[in-house]
Amino acid sequence: MIWEVAYKVGVDILRIWKPYVFPSFFDVTRTLFGLISDNSLSIAVLASARRIFAGYLLSVALGLVIGLLVVRFKYLDENLSPIILGMQTLPSICWLPFAILWYGLNESAIIFVIAVGSTFAVAMSIESGIKNISPLYIRAAKTMGARGIKLYWNVTMPASLPSLIAGLKQGWSFAWRALMAGEMMSATKGLGQILMVGRDLADISQVMAVMIVIIVLGVTVDKLIFGRIERNVRQRWGLNKA
Repeated sequence: MIWEVAYKVGVDILRIWKPYVFPSFFDVTRTLFGLISDNSLSIAVLASARRIFAGYLLSVALGLVIGLLVVRFKYLDENLSPIILGMQTLPSICWLPFAILWYGLNESAIIFVIAVGSTFAVAMSIESGIKNISPLYIRAAKTMGARGIKLYWNVTMPASLPSLIAGLKQGWSFAWRALMAGEMMSATKGLGQILMVGRDLADISQVMAVMIVIIVLGVTVDKLIFGRIERNVRQRWGLNKA
């Protein structure tokens, strides 16, 4: 209601902006139902979901390995940590020329951009989570005979889970940004392609409809997956508020 009132006041009464600059709620709703009725949205969501899950799972695996290696070896920590931070600040769209040259305009290029876009966020969360573990946990585990892999598996990794989950959520958001950048550069089906068509046709209602779909998908995944994991971890570690 606030959205539609703001549109009516800005366009019809005060004439501050044009209808193609900021759409009305009903125009966006009609466009959204139009995309649903002709199956364009369902096809795009399935295609984008397949790409983002493939790229994100790859980034989690790579980020986990990189983070553990950096923490384990002091030489890598001193030399790679600044590079990882710098790579994380680099926008995902900067990797598109490399992806196109190496893989061409296909699925592999988009998955590559997604993986690179979120790998370093996961790696940084692993590094930060492990480094901030209380030394008392490590000393207590060592006095009870925990060494090597057993120390990592039973003490280090569980203690770093809160930071790891935060990094996974951040990596998920970076993966979405990389996905949109990759899909908007190719003609393949996906949410990014629908977004690009709306931009090319100056159809701001379609652009806004796709943005709403992306927000809904992100919130849904957070509630169903990350939210549940986070609640379980906080409950196990006694971090929930009374």
